[in-house]
Amino acid sequence: MEPLLFIGIPLLLLLIWLIGTWNGLVRLRNHCNESWSGIDTELKRRYDLIPNLVAAVKGYAKHERETFEAVVEARTRAKAATGTPSQQADAENGLVRALRGLFIVSESYPDLKASTNFLALQRQLSNTEDRIQSSRRFYNANVRDMNNRVEAFPSNIIANMGGFSRREFFEVEDAGVREVPKIDLGSGGTGS
Repeated sequence: MEPLLFIGIPLLLLLIWLIGTWNGLVRLRNHCNESWSGIDTELKRRYDLIPNLVAAVKGYAKHERETFEAVVEARTRAKAATGTPSQQADAENGLVRALRGLFIVSESYPDLKASTNFLALQRQLSNTEDRIQSSRRFYNANVRDMNNRVEAFPSNIIANMGGFSRREFFEVEDAGVREVPKIDLGSGGTGS
C-alpha cells in the first residue's frame, strides 16, 4: 500500500501541474485574442472618424487634394490590413503620418480651426488615439505573459506539445509615430 502512495502522490501532483499549466496557457491565449480584438475595435472607430474629418477639412481647404487622397488611401490600406500585428502596425504608421499631414494643412486655415465640427472631430480622434494606446499596452502585456509561459521551463514543454506559440507584439517602429497627433484646439487667431 505504501509503494502505491509513494508513486501515486507524485503522479497526482504531476497531473495537477499539467492540467494547471494547460489551463493557464489556454487562458493566456484567450486574453491575447480578446485584447487584440480591443485594438481592432479602436482602430475601426478611428477609421470611421477619418472620413468625417477629411470632409470637414475639405470644406475649407479645397485645393489640398493630395493630402486628402493620402489620408483616404492610408485609411483604406490600414482598414484592409488583416495580417500579423507587425503588418497592421506598418499600415497604421502610414495612416498616422497621413493624418499628421492633414493636421498640418488645417493649421493654415484659421476658420477651419475655429469650426466646432472640426474641433469636435479632433477631440474624438484624440480620445480614440488614447484608447488605441491603452489597448496596445493591454495587448502587449498579455503577449508578454503568454511568451513568458511559452518560453519558460517547464511550461514550454506543455506549450510545445499543445501547439502554443509565441505571439507578436503590436509595436510602432517609428518613434515619431508613437506620439498622439498634436492637435491645436485654440481658436487659431493668435500666434505663439
